[in-house]
Amino acid sequence: MGVGSFPYNLVLLLHILCAIVGFGGVILNGVYAARARQLPPEQNLAVMEVNSFVSMKVAEIFIYLVAIFGLGLVSMGDWSWSSLWIWVAIVLYVLSLGVSHGALMPAARKMLDLQRELVAAGPPAGGPPPQAAQLEALGKRVGGLSMVLNLSLVAILVLMIWKPS
Repeated sequence: MGVGSFPYNLVLLLHILCAIVGFGGVILNGVYAARARQLPPEQNLAVMEVNSFVSMKVAEIFIYLVAIFGLGLVSMGDWSWSSLWIWVAIVLYVLSLGVSHGALMPAARKMLDLQRELVAAGPPAGGPPPQAAQLEALGKRVGGLSMVLNLSLVAILVLMIWKPS
């Protein structure tokens, strides 16, 4: 059951499909956020709620499956578990999960709560609502964290493609 066998190719297919769905489901979140900011509060909230559901309920499962199938590929393939590229990729993946769960997702949930407050409060009576400044600050934080996670994904892809020793 080495590289090129049917079982290996099946696990490779599942690994790639999960990567497309999982990372594809979250990598454009900044585009959704930028577009949502141009909409009225109710529509902005709808975009944020759908995006949050897809990111935190659907894509997240596939991101975990990427790792499971990736570990399966290493076990089935011609690589040694002592290969540096494998361990660097695993460490980057685990660190990225930590950043996502420890910082990004809590900030995204807070943004969603603030947007719900804005919609519930209705149109502001003179001056921007207090939630606006908080949303702006959290948006910048989420954007920076997303950039770090996207760069981590690129680094992992480089490791998987070139497999440096």
